[in-house]
Amino acid sequence: MTRGRAERDAAFTGFVEQSSPSLLRTAWLLTGDHHSAQELVQAALVKTYVAWPRVRPEGALAYARRILVNERTDSWRRRRGEVAVDVVPEVVHPAGTTAEDRDQVVRLLAALPDQQRRVVVLRYYNDLSEQAVADLLDISVGSVKSAASRGLAALRTQLTISEGGAR
Repeated sequence: MTRGRAERDAAFTGFVEQSSPSLLRTAWLLTGDHHSAQELVQAALVKTYVAWPRVRPEGALAYARRILVNERTDSWRRRRGEVAVDVVPEVVHPAGTTAEDRDQVVRLLAALPDQQRRVVVLRYYNDLSEQAVADLLDISVGSVKSAASRGLAALRTQLTISEGGAR
């Protein structure tokens, strides 16, 4: 193996170790299924590796995330449907959250239309700016604002309904 390739592979390995948990959580929120999320991350990392010589280190996570979102969209189009939510991935969760809370979030997100779910996950879960989400999804900032607003409104409505039914 040449020295340049060994250095490139070492840099990519470091990137994978650092970014995989974030990519897996994002994929899980987009798919609602642990196994599909793992496959999605694997596919995104393979494509990122192929393009690695052209990827700037400071933009590597954004590049991989964009591939992940595009792969999710492509797989959804191929299947023309959604996958049922069933398994919570083994990731670190914020203090004070329970499995029921996480399950409810995933179920609420799964009820959103695909674009609203992608925008809400990228904007609020990954804490990306409206412009970054627009660039990542190749849509206008206005579309991001609209999808985020509609998505949050739908989540609030569904949360109110589910809390009302649980009492």
